[in-house]
Amino acid sequence: FTAACFVMVCHYCGERYVEFFPNAKQESLFIGMIHAFRYMGVPHHVLTDNMKSVVIRRDMEGKPVWQRDYETFMHSLDFQTRLCKPRHPFTKGKVERLVRFVKENFLVGRVFWNVTDMNRQALEWCNKQNGIFHRAVGGVPHEMHMRSCSECIHVLEDSDAVREYLCPMRRISFDGFVNFEGRRFGVPYFYTGRVARVMRHDTMVYVYSEDLSQLLASHEATWSRHDSFCKDQYA
Repeated sequence: FTAACFVMVCHYCGERYVEFFPNAKQESLFIGMIHAFRYMGVPHHVLTDNMKSVVIRRDMEGKPVWQRDYETFMHSLDFQTRLCKPRHPFTKGKVERLVRFVKENFLVGRVFWNVTDMNRQALEWCNKQNGIFHRAVGGVPHEMHMRSCSECIHVLEDSDAVREYLCPMRRISFDGFVNFEGRRFGVPYFYTGRVARVMRHDTMVYVYSEDLSQLLASHEATWSRHDSFCKDQYA
């Protein structure tokens, strides 16, 4: 199977976070950043590529014109973004080295059954790498992060905005399914809304009402191409 890789690394101490997604959509970027912020804290600034999901263009003065949804995301989570210089790979050297390290260290010799298994092993690998001495930073990344970087980060609060980004909306089909990450998951027929919100967490997929007030169904994230029906879907 194929998967998109999201990586984030602390510029000062080298603490890293890696997560895989079935696709490289903007909603996957938001979910990956939220998970990384929960893991490492929310920094004042994030350095990113000049991706279309982040920035549309630069104005006459060279200032970035943010993609509308990304700008709202920044304001909701209270952080700023700086863009890498175009065609200047040295600006993002730490991330490029981490991507290469993932390819040459984490992926080599491992067998993955699906994206869920891939992320479980990736988190274990991150915890191990963050807990050992790294000569490049002259210390243990996690200890340095807690000691020196804590003044420059804040804890991500569990707000309505965060929950909405973690549970993107999906339109319900005429036969009672929502399409999420290339699979179809059943929604109970009693729910009369036209859209629902869907979230994958560990080995489960959860379907909520549009306002997140009601859990409609839960499914195992089997990654099978067959439709997943929920209990009493057409009752």
